[in-house]
Amino acid sequence: MRHGERRPRVLLLTSSPLDGAEGCDVRLASDVLGSLPDVDFVWFSQWPGRRQPPPGRGRPVRILSRDGVPHVPERVQSALFGAVLARRVDLVHAFLTVGRTFPAFSWLRPLLLGGRPVVHTVPGVMNARYLKHIRPLGTTVALSESMARRLRASNFGDVRVIPPMIGLDEWPYQPRPEGFPVVLFAGHHDLHGGAETAIDAAAEAVRTGSRFRLVLAMRGRPGQDNAMLDEALRERAGAAGLTDFEVRGYVEDMHALLSTVHVLLFPPAVLGGKADIPLTVLQALASGRPAILSDLPQFADFGHAVLRAPAGDARRTGQQLAWLLDQPRSWDVLADRGRALVEDHFGPERFAARYGALYRELLS
Repeated sequence: MRHGERRPRVLLLTSSPLDGAEGCDVRLASDVLGSLPDVDFVWFSQWPGRRQPPPGRGRPVRILSRDGVPHVPERVQSALFGAVLARRVDLVHAFLTVGRTFPAFSWLRPLLLGGRPVVHTVPGVMNARYLKHIRPLGTTVALSESMARRLRASNFGDVRVIPPMIGLDEWPYQPRPEGFPVVLFAGHHDLHGGAETAIDAAAEAVRTGSRFRLVLAMRGRPGQDNAMLDEALRERAGAAGLTDFEVRGYVEDMHALLSTVHVLLFPPAVLGGKADIPLTVLQALASGRPAILSDLPQFADFGHAVLRAPAGDARRTGQQLAWLLDQPRSWDVLADRGRALVEDHFGPERFAARYGALYRELLS
């Protein structure tokens, strides 16, 4: 990729450092950085210290951050530094969820980002009402066809679809684990985020005779009392009649956890701040772990590689879980379909080719 006589310079605009706390926007930006070696990237780095190993290339710009989480100070610094750096690069690539503050940012886009071309990858939309009264930053990238339709209907104009990627070597297919079955829910403490439905669905499966251990791997958000929220889930599980369950915090080694898991249960009614294509689902499918999801429109892209139940329907979700645990042949079919889907639609080569072509189009 060339821009005149030199490699193009691109600002990766995120609301928190790339080497800070991992989130869907940071993960997407890091994957773009690692996929396009012919681009000189500028990105935000946590100072002092780091939560994650720093990317091995590009130019880091330090922002002050105690824990690498996108609190208000981090967001303000990102906007201010971005306004300065946008004038020094050839293209700005923003990775910003459409949340409460995004409408104001979108209206200030000419002041903050100047006249450079902008790519805006939208990890997700926290609430549909935020899609009103906003201006697109530039060429918009959605992660799913469903989200692309929503954004076009909200006058985002030029919307492309580039699904996220997952490293196929990093997440190899694993055989079905032996021993007592483990069912995993991994998500946030969000209203209607799926944890409560997962507990109720697990209780339904147990009532039909299934035996398994339920593990809830929960991630907090800034300002939440995680200990209190975890305890509320334990109380709900006990009240539902579950005796074999565990509520964990953030899991550092998802590889090790997935190696013990038989089924991923992810039944949110709304995604909130999560990505349209959640990374945990891709990790599970790549590892050969069947998934049971809610029937949100974004999940239609998974096709027949997953099972889906009506959002919020714990009874139907629990019935599917009981059936899957009792059908080893169907388990094998879904495990193979999930891995094949990831290889065909979420591989790094396809991801790099699409973003590379988009960069060349906007820089030409």
